[in-house]
Amino acid sequence: MASRARVRAPELVGKGGWINTGGKDLTLADLRGKCVVVDFWTFCCINCLHVLDELRELEEAHRETLVIVGVHSPKFVHEAEHQAVVDAVARYEVEHPVLDDPELATWKQYAVRAWPTLVVIDPEGYVVAQHAGEGHAHAIGALVAELEAEHGAKGTLRRGDGPYVAPEAVPGALKFPGKAVRLPGGGYLVADSGHHSLVELAADGETVVRRIGSGDRGFADGKAEAARFSEPQGLALVEGRPYDVVVADTVNHALRGVSLATGEVTTLAGTGRQWWQNSATSGPATDVDLSSPWDVAWFDGRVWIAMAGTHQLWSFDPEAGTVQVEAGTTNEGLVDGPAAEAWFAQPSGLAVAADGGRLWVADSETSAVRYVEAGTHEVRTAVGTGLFDFGHRDGDAAQALLQHPLGVTVLPDGSVAIADTYNHALRRFDPETGEVSTLATDLREPSGAIVDGDEIVVVESARHRLTRLRLPEEAVQVEAAAHRTQRPATEIAGGTLALDVVFTAPTGQKLDETYGPATRLLVSSTPPELILEGSGADTALRRELTLNPAVTEGVLHVSAMAASCDADPAIEFPTCHVHQQDWGVPVRVTKDGTDRLALVLAGMDQE
Repeated sequence: MASRARVRAPELVGKGGWINTGGKDLTLADLRGKCVVVDFWTFCCINCLHVLDELRELEEAHRETLVIVGVHSPKFVHEAEHQAVVDAVARYEVEHPVLDDPELATWKQYAVRAWPTLVVIDPEGYVVAQHAGEGHAHAIGALVAELEAEHGAKGTLRRGDGPYVAPEAVPGALKFPGKAVRLPGGGYLVADSGHHSLVELAADGETVVRRIGSGDRGFADGKAEAARFSEPQGLALVEGRPYDVVVADTVNHALRGVSLATGEVTTLAGTGRQWWQNSATSGPATDVDLSSPWDVAWFDGRVWIAMAGTHQLWSFDPEAGTVQVEAGTTNEGLVDGPAAEAWFAQPSGLAVAADGGRLWVADSETSAVRYVEAGTHEVRTAVGTGLFDFGHRDGDAAQALLQHPLGVTVLPDGSVAIADTYNHALRRFDPETGEVSTLATDLREPSGAIVDGDEIVVVESARHRLTRLRLPEEAVQVEAAAHRTQRPATEIAGGTLALDVVFTAPTGQKLDETYGPATRLLVSSTPPELILEGSGADTALRRELTLNPAVTEGVLHVSAMAASCDADPAIEFPTCHVHQQDWGVPVRVTKDGTDRLALVLAGMDQE
């Protein structure tokens, strides 16, 4: 194993305290003798949720020697609420200690720049690697195996149980429900995400009629009691098929079909594997990988998919049995225009206008409501400005603010109800007047809603229930608030800035240039005029940017990709991996600022 510089890991501190430790505060001294992976995450971030799933297998494989510690570092104001973090840990079944760090104290100490970031600490308390982005479980697993061998031989490895203490289970028919649909015969079908199943409720919205799915996390077709889902979210009713409901089975990266008559579950699209860059984007539905489908809706003659994991909209054609990309480039942001050029950021809710002319989209990470025109598939924004501006402000849509909405619902008058999730509110956008108003507050993380006569039924995800409200004639008045993401800004000198994305292939791998350049770098900014020269896409991971002296602060958006494969020429069929990460780096121009910005794309042993 290569020698490493002795860089002592900073202490883990956070004002919010510890979760999943039975009330005990942990220190790095308590973890001495263990291999430690620190996961910097925030629960709004789909890439962070992907990493949570990657870490499950790593935890199981090294249960006696490895401790994973989550450090929750919030982006949105809501994510700084301690109870919201507790809820998220339960929602996503995080089975390791989590430090709630609402003021980003530990984030700053470890010089983290992006969600998610993983830091590896050896059994003696020294940092040995850092990985930004997802897809690094294989590299971390190999490094942990090396650390186990090295420190086992030195006598500095401690085996045995870790500090995780499971919380008490909370009983109830629903657990963090996602979305729901009203059934033709009355009652509701609810995606019971936390119980990995679907639940049919009677017309009162409370009485359980039946459950579809065993309740155990998994991926299995079959009869209602045997089928398995993994955190299902969106539902769409369809007609004239062997199935009546299409389910966005989010963590299985799949679409499932459900027969209401029999409860039989079948797989319609997806392989169970997560889509990665350079994977197929069209083809036979069950041969193509998907990535965290969050909602589904019948639009323009097929099922459209809010593909949160790739920041795109896809579609499933039941007649042809195929899937394809409909809109979005995989770049994360807010860009309107032709479907192939538009940018989304974790689209999580879909609703179709009564006349079928528009598909409304809750674009959660930009705190926006967008829409797609039928036929042309042009993408437009109704409410929202970008990744870093959010809040609760009514009025003209150009000035109105939302906070991470997850759902949209078309109302009888053609306006759109918005499940404004992190504002705990139900909002309304009126396309006729261009105004945004508040319909209801004091909801707890609403994730979707259904119109039922002159009432609206809201899925209150964090209260584990459906809540029935009358559609009011006048909106509720609330005090306006506006926020920007509170992350430490990087001070830069202005003028020319050297941007370096540092990539070192994992041990035993090399850059894969078999079919052309193995790297890609895309750079943009908010506001766009921050960068005078150097924005756009190219293959080199180093770029010189010329900054506008008239703009003193903003955000640099950097998206980098690199592909690596097994380096040993004796391996006939080498294993390859794609490493990708998006950064939003707040910057401020100062006279003493740096003229070089370095970002680490993949794990790198520190020599």
